[in-house]
Amino acid sequence: MTDMQSKISNPKSPNRQMTAKTNIVGLIGWPVSHSVSPPMHNAAFTELGLDWGYVPLPVPLEPAERIGEAVRGLRALGLRGANVTVPHKQAVMPYLDWLTPAAQAIGAVNTIRVEVDGTLSGDNTDAPGFVADLREHGVDPIGKNVIVLGAGGSARAIVYGLAASGVLDIVIVNRTLAKAESLATQMQALFPNCQIVAQPLAKPLAEAAEQADLIVNTTSLGMTPQIAGLPWPATIPFRTNQAVYDLVYNPPQTRLLQKAAADGVLAINGLGMLIWQGALAFERWTGIAAPVDVMRRTVTEIFVHR
Repeated sequence: MTDMQSKISNPKSPNRQMTAKTNIVGLIGWPVSHSVSPPMHNAAFTELGLDWGYVPLPVPLEPAERIGEAVRGLRALGLRGANVTVPHKQAVMPYLDWLTPAAQAIGAVNTIRVEVDGTLSGDNTDAPGFVADLREHGVDPIGKNVIVLGAGGSARAIVYGLAASGVLDIVIVNRTLAKAESLATQMQALFPNCQIVAQPLAKPLAEAAEQADLIVNTTSLGMTPQIAGLPWPATIPFRTNQAVYDLVYNPPQTRLLQKAAADGVLAINGLGMLIWQGALAFERWTGIAAPVDVMRRTVTEIFVHR
């Protein structure tokens, strides 16, 4: 057997080659060159000996019809599915045959699957990925009071995931109150047993902070290169029995998480959510439980060497 034949016939080889039989999935977005999803997923496929491959699928914003062509192309080219990242999470939706309840409620798709009958389904694994990472860090959402900072697309996924997981109360804090109120109204209709209210950023957070068990930042404040951003008033301390979750993971320790650690509370960045949403997408495509530890190790090594 030649070296090349060995690589092809042994899917668990770290140098395995894709063949005409390889199941292909990928990442639709713009840009996608910075994404850690290809090495993360390919490491998982290799670990389980699956003849699958994950490739970048860059789709520019212009011309606008490109996104529809790309989504329809998944089926036409025989791909098994795709992840979707910014700025296309909403734009792909009109081109899908059906959506899961989570994708419909959140108003965004991050996982597409080409079904056996050729239909294209859209799902959102951001919400359950976030909750899975919370639980991995020992934070059970059931019965908790939560403050969510921001009211954009990421906030929609977080509020949905929290409410679906049995959170008692959610306060959405945003600079533009109308946007927060709209999100609160929509989610309250879906989850009547969870009290969901909006509050402007200008209003003092001290009272809400006293009641909160968990504070989640869904804004980009503090993200590289604008690392000086702080979405929480520096004058309001965190209590020791609280947890602070920042969806930002670059840098790993934002100013918000530095403050949380200084106040002696559990501080969690968004890298785990990235891994878990990917793991859940992996399971949607393959029907097999993802090797989360391998995915985490792969992503961590990438960030260590960046």
